Amino acid sequence: MSTTHYDIIIVGGGIVGLATAYKLQSQNPTKSILVLEKEKEVAAHQTGHNSGVIHSGIYYKPGSYKAVKCVEGRRELMNFVKEHNIAHDLCGKIIVATEESELAHMNKVFANGVANGVEGIEMIDAKRISEIEPHCVGIAGIWVPCTGIIDYSDVARKYVELIHAKNNGCKVLTSHRVTDFIKKTDHTTDVVTEKGTFNATYIISCAGLQADRITKKDHVKTDSAIVGFRGDYYDLTEKGRSKVKNLIYPVPNPEFPFLGVHFTRMIKGGVECGPNAVFVFDREGYSKTAFSLRDTLAAFGFMGTWNFFKKHWRFGLDEYRGAFSKAYFLNRLRKLIPDLQMDDIVPADRCGIRAMALSGEGNMLDDFKIEFSGNSMHVINSPSPAATASLAYGNEIAEQAKKYFKL
Repeated sequence: MSTTHYDIIIVGGGIVGLATAYKLQSQNPTKSILVLEKEKEVAAHQTGHNSGVIHSGIYYKPGSYKAVKCVEGRRELMNFVKEHNIAHDLCGKIIVATEESELAHMNKVFANGVANGVEGIEMIDAKRISEIEPHCVGIAGIWVPCTGIIDYSDVARKYVELIHAKNNGCKVLTSHRVTDFIKKTDHTTDVVTEKGTFNATYIISCAGLQADRITKKDHVKTDSAIVGFRGDYYDLTEKGRSKVKNLIYPVPNPEFPFLGVHFTRMIKGGVECGPNAVFVFDREGYSKTAFSLRDTLAAFGFMGTWNFFKKHWRFGLDEYRGAFSKAYFLNRLRKLIPDLQMDDIVPADRCGIRAMALSGEGNMLDDFKIEFSGNSMHVINSPSPAATASLAYGNEIAEQAKKYFKL
């Protein structure tokens, strides 16, 4: 039985894999490209479970890869969603300092934003904070007008539509879990799925939460591992929603790799607050009690997980308190909106899981990491904010493929 051949097979139908396919197709219009996604729909995990924020690029170290790509990707994303009439709102956000001890880092964040070319940002005082968000109380802040909101699942589905429309030889197939890679004597690879086998000259994986496993399945070594962290949210009730206009963020603690709990108006209605960040025992388990023995053993069998815990155990305990205590979570939210009440928040029926790529030393990988081997390249880490920067990241992966595969 013959197998269908493609020039390039991309494993992973999240926003980065789809953006990569879209960019490769634009640059190589005669190439046949297949995207394989294991779920019933694209954007089923990180892409479809985030807050839908269009990030500005204000937080990142000037000159760093993700600082450049976030700003570049945001601008390209804005052009894309306007061209294709995808719902979005550049509503802006405020970053709020509530204590004197936060001012030094807030000033650094602002300086980073200026250096990164983030448009329109300005330092604001307590009066201006209350004008933008009447229920928010702070001593100083930053106004970031180029931050916005969107549903990234809509963006991902548009990528699919364009991929199918441009070239009959390009496809996105869902419900096709990859189970094996078989190297052939003609230097191609058979990609085995639960629904059939496909042959490819070149393989690119953008597998997100399963990135390390897909890499190893292709017999490619990596010294990094994916560890999942779940973010739980609360929704504001109708009464609570009157206390938030758009986006309110704290000044992030520079010692921890997360932005802290914040308030986000959603493009399709409602306001969510959160998230916390707790270790998950199931990489794709979207509940507090989800458990996978395989995922748990993999995480605890990796020394980087333990090293990460050693560095951030106080932070971790605090996050777990927030995960299981509504009162404690409310107190964290009250730092930004002091008059928020218990009946203003209800547990959300959704959460997100972040694929955090860790080194053996327990450091969170802060930049792109791609493993190259033979006719394959595997994206181990595409750093946050990958959704905002998806077109820039897709272009970068396409350029790396062009160079490595000599396309």
